[in-house]
Amino acid sequence: MQQSQTPGTTFAGLLAENRPQAAAWVRGGAAAPRLSGLVKFYDTIYGGVLIETEIFGLPNISSQGSSDFYALHIHETGDCSHQFTKTGNHYNPAGLPHPQHAGDLLPLLGNQGYAWGAFYDKRFQIKDILGRSVVIHRNRDDFTSQPAGDAGEKIGCGVIVGNP
Repeated sequence: MQQSQTPGTTFAGLLAENRPQAAAWVRGGAAAPRLSGLVKFYDTIYGGVLIETEIFGLPNISSQGSSDFYALHIHETGDCSHQFTKTGNHYNPAGLPHPQHAGDLLPLLGNQGYAWGAFYDKRFQIKDILGRSVVIHRNRDDFTSQPAGDAGEKIGCGVIVGNP
């Protein structure tokens, strides 16, 4: 059976090649010291970005069989110091309300402390996010509350760098 090329098969090929154009190594702070992982950004031929996340040590790691959602955002600045208080607001170049910020990403689904996922986003280019931060929040994003989805405390942060 002949398989035609679709965006999904293109994305699978990008992930298999494992050559992202940018990445953020995310580390936990005092509230989640075991948290760590990598968020990778791939250019696509479709004019958008493929984002792959793999995160370990989320807070529900000790609860056998547990699953929880955690908000994932791109923030304005790439300063993860002082327990991530210097990351600024969500990346929002168009000045739109939440959840239409370019930095509002799909949530992580942590299963006993581990989350993996990949998704496509056409609201920014990699050059636009270099030097900014990826932030994981303790709670899920409710996709309603203003200005940032009531996602709670910042528990993980990493700076987006090019050509990892």
